[in-house]
Amino acid sequence: MKNLPLHLWAIPTDAITTLINVSENETYLVEGFEFKAVLRVHRQGYNSERAIECELEWSAALPLNTPTAIPGIDGKTVQVDDGRFMVLFEFIEGNHPVEGEDLGPSFIELGRIAAQTHNHSQSWPRPENFERLTWGVPEVFGENANWGDWRDAPNVTNDIRRILERVERVVRHRLNAFGQTAENYGLIHADMRLANILIHNGETRLIDFDDCGFGWFLYDFAAAISFIEDDPQIPTLRKAWVKGYRKVRPLSDDEAFEIDTFIMLRRMALLAWIGSHMEAPEPQALAPDFARVTAELGVEYLAKM
Repeated sequence: MKNLPLHLWAIPTDAITTLINVSENETYLVEGFEFKAVLRVHRQGYNSERAIECELEWSAALPLNTPTAIPGIDGKTVQVDDGRFMVLFEFIEGNHPVEGEDLGPSFIELGRIAAQTHNHSQSWPRPENFERLTWGVPEVFGENANWGDWRDAPNVTNDIRRILERVERVVRHRLNAFGQTAENYGLIHADMRLANILIHNGETRLIDFDDCGFGWFLYDFAAAISFIEDDPQIPTLRKAWVKGYRKVRPLSDDEAFEIDTFIMLRRMALLAWIGSHMEAPEPQALAPDFARVTAELGVEYLAKM
């Protein structure tokens, strides 16, 4: 947005805004005298006002250090301007884990945090009219998928399409057999990747619940390795995540085996995301090789299954 409506909050008049990121939403750093916050301007048509309120209610209820939404002058945490929803968050300190470093400890912690959120999602009494996205098979592969059809993504050649259609059939079959129960399915963060993790004084902090919703718990591991599924250290990170998860919550070997299926579900969702978000810098940068590498991962997946 060219002119950010900062007057909707009690923000110092000397505040300066800096664009941090353009992805699903636009994110800005807002800084003034003894003031620091993060403004999220939502993508139009993605989440409703009630859905955003539900996101904030769940993240605030979690037993974790998550960003707190700052109410506007009118007392509402979700503000509207020119048809777009906006939320202002308190700034929390921390640095993102860096690819190329030893990520094992971070993934042990990620697994532990994921298990905490899953335990909480099972016991938390949800508010009335609770509304969030769903990350099931229809929402990834269906006619009205959240991020569109992966076939429409850049560089999906006929050969790649044939491979990924086989992958889709196997993923559908295996998830149907896996089933949805209170023990394997519920509220998830759905985007618990390195970009949404902050480390500060040894504490891991979870941010950006914009994609949170209903899905299989193991989808959170697949989301944790978003865009780096072909990295050689993934098997090690997977073991680390499972180790951390089991410190808090049971996870059987059969369930852990099915992580491969969730990786492919997520990867193909990301392929669709790239195709439907090509106006943003990140999808543009990822587009040239993403379909090809997804097919390569798909061939490996089919060989295992």
